[in-house]
Amino acid sequence: MSSHTDRLHAVMESAHHALQRVKVKSRNHLDDIKLAAKEFNVDTKYVDLVIRFIGASDLARVHVIGTINPCFRAKLDDKVSYTSSVKPNTLSPVWDETWIVNMVPSTATLSVVVQETETGALDNDVGVFQTTVNPGAKEVEIVGKRLGQNKGTFWLTIQSSHSAHNSRSLPYSFDGPIHYSRHDSPTMGVLTNLRDTRLYSTWKIYIKGVPQFFGDTMQRWNHDYKAAQAIFQGPTSIAARSGIMAGHRMLYARTVLNGFGVVTSADDVFKLLQGSSRQSSGDGNRAFENRIKPAVYTYVIAKKGETFRFSETGAAFFVDFASKHALHSDCAESVVYSGEFHPRPEGGWENFSDCTDDSGVRWELVIDNNSGTYSPNPDLLAKVAQLLELNFTGINVVALAQDDPELKKSRDACREYALTKRGVKATELEPHATEGEETLSDRVSALKTT
Repeated sequence: MSSHTDRLHAVMESAHHALQRVKVKSRNHLDDIKLAAKEFNVDTKYVDLVIRFIGASDLARVHVIGTINPCFRAKLDDKVSYTSSVKPNTLSPVWDETWIVNMVPSTATLSVVVQETETGALDNDVGVFQTTVNPGAKEVEIVGKRLGQNKGTFWLTIQSSHSAHNSRSLPYSFDGPIHYSRHDSPTMGVLTNLRDTRLYSTWKIYIKGVPQFFGDTMQRWNHDYKAAQAIFQGPTSIAARSGIMAGHRMLYARTVLNGFGVVTSADDVFKLLQGSSRQSSGDGNRAFENRIKPAVYTYVIAKKGETFRFSETGAAFFVDFASKHALHSDCAESVVYSGEFHPRPEGGWENFSDCTDDSGVRWELVIDNNSGTYSPNPDLLAKVAQLLELNFTGINVVALAQDDPELKKSRDACREYALTKRGVKATELEPHATEGEETLSDRVSALKTT
């Protein structure tokens, strides 16, 4: 029995090494696995992984002096990726961030690029490393891309368990935690002392379950919509796309100024929707700073990175851009879904009073398909609601089609409450720039001329 077991182990070891060799030679990793498995008459093992990125030490400086603001990007076989938070001013960052991915071939390779991120500059690679997904604690050398010099040490742990899921249909499935980043427009703070700071912010939430709910179904740009035609069709569309994509890169740049966090429940989502300090009255009134703000948001669910991206519909950075949704989607010709949403207390804003504390109210998220650029199928709204309910435990999502009278009633009540009870100006409900204010579009134009 022992010799038989030893032979079996030898065959499996040989198959594993063959799989590793084959995988380097071809881009289609799943086909490589199938070919090698067939050659050795063994089934590919699929595992569920819990990867904990602990931190790094002795990172190399990108510049001669000073420290750096590092982050990292991890990939499993170029099929699924994870981007970390940015740690300020350190050569020994501690991330302690977790990434759960199900249905991963046991032969997969984890690749990590460590980067230095400077405010207002392009990312600079510190170094890279690769490792197997075998379970256990790992201490890995980070090496430079060009000369292979030591650039520091990275620590991580991997937990691996046999996958009981249908690995053949949905491999490399992200399963949490649900993390987010908040980004501020680079123009924030430039002649903006009279504006709500949230009008310069956008959010990106990494969500799970997109392939399970939507498969390959995508919402293509609306060929009947003039603004979309200007972006995706005709001789001038290239310049339009170029400007929007440059704006997207600026808006979603990963910098030390970003906010980062994890969403574990509906309460965490509604905290993201709380108001920030308003200085429009000049008296420093912060009465509503930590209360859920009555506001309408523009959103897209993007295939790339499987992310839920949104900002207030009246965000200042939308000025002079042909499409809000295209700016969020990075000019993608297709998205998983898009529209608008707004929070409301159960019963509607028309029946709410600020005398009632937010914690004493059941909150709802009203979501729709109001997007001229992509004109998404309203029949899929129920799936959007289910997707958000999967990711945001305990949230109550109300899905209403763009032409539903109830949607207009709810949205109008939300805006009316903002205007009459919270001191929001009518100009803030739609993209608007104050006189002399530099817009994101201005910044993009200036970049093109330099």
